[in-house]
Amino acid sequence: MTDFVNTWNNDSFLTYPEGPLGIIAMRGTEELGEKVNRYLTRWRDHTEETTVEGDMVTTPGQQRQDFLVRTTCPRFGNGEGKGMIKDSVRGYDIYILCDIGAYNCTYSMYGREVPMGPDEHYMDLRRTIAAMGGKARRITVIMPMLYEGRQHRRSSRESLDCAMMLQELVEMGVNNIITFDAHDPRVQNAIPAGSFESVMPSYQIFKALLRKEKALSIDKEHMMIVSPDEGAIDRNIFYASVLGLDMGMFYKRRDYTRIVNGRNPIVAHEYIGDRVEGKDVFVADDIISSGESIIDLARELKKRKANRIFAAATFSLFTNGIEEYNKAFAEGIIDRVISTNLTYRRPELREAPWFIEADMSKYISYIIATLNHNRSLSRLLNPYERIHRLLDRYTQEQTESGLRLV
Repeated sequence: MTDFVNTWNNDSFLTYPEGPLGIIAMRGTEELGEKVNRYLTRWRDHTEETTVEGDMVTTPGQQRQDFLVRTTCPRFGNGEGKGMIKDSVRGYDIYILCDIGAYNCTYSMYGREVPMGPDEHYMDLRRTIAAMGGKARRITVIMPMLYEGRQHRRSSRESLDCAMMLQELVEMGVNNIITFDAHDPRVQNAIPAGSFESVMPSYQIFKALLRKEKALSIDKEHMMIVSPDEGAIDRNIFYASVLGLDMGMFYKRRDYTRIVNGRNPIVAHEYIGDRVEGKDVFVADDIISSGESIIDLARELKKRKANRIFAAATFSLFTNGIEEYNKAFAEGIIDRVISTNLTYRRPELREAPWFIEADMSKYISYIIATLNHNRSLSRLLNPYERIHRLLDRYTQEQTESGLRLV
């Protein structure tokens, strides 16, 4: 509780909310939704100021035991579905959690169990919004992995799926759209009058790493940031700047005459930057899809005599499984992979000795509490000061335990 109150210092949250708070956890986000709900119910007495006049509560709905709104999207035998809301949402400030990557969810179609892909999850989101019938006071969609986020621009005769999705949500009455580490945040130009936020989990990822690795020397002599490609430069420049480290970069030479698994295959990784010999290397990207490029990059760094390799990604999909990473870990090529719980992680990944999970539920709770009270997100979106405080505590703990290298 102290952390929540002190986060904004004197910026008191004893204010009236936009409306009674309601959280809808779509299929695949039940675990995340429960965690968020626990934080918000724990903070309720500190963040709500309600008055009673007779039998009328000025912010109706705040007497609920929790903030979760019960919904379901049942399917017919041929795969068609519908959205149903089991609790009233009239006048509520609704926040919908939607994980379009939760392929562990299934439904029955013609007697077969079919895994839900991004299209099915997005359609269920639309059905749920439609089931509200315009009764909610405000709707915010929290979609950590943006639907069709990698199909964000047109380079030939092809669709603009992400842009169409954003426009559809706005047309359906969604007031705010929040995602994490959008592949290209410029896709928000598709809804110039809409509210869109791409939140970076930089602080939570680095905090998770420091909790596991107690003997890191975060200085230019012992550590370095390396961008895996030109598309990840911005997030790696941020880490290099805030940590005061040097940065290098790989760029991918691709074979543009062929398409394999929907993309041009990588021919080689070319490195630009200072020497990495003897240094720990931190590599940050938005998505680990198959994971092949990260292992190739790690091998290239090891050829250049890098020390430990720490790979960070907001979303860890591992579409080809984790066997290659288990092998790379056993061979000393990869030391750690840090990722969030913003999308589904297969059980074997969560149990892997090289995997570190950054829990984002508390951060999402902060965002929801802030927006529910119509406060600015500026402090939450800029982790610079929090990372520096984290580094100060980390250095002090190392000094006290004798782990600090001189």
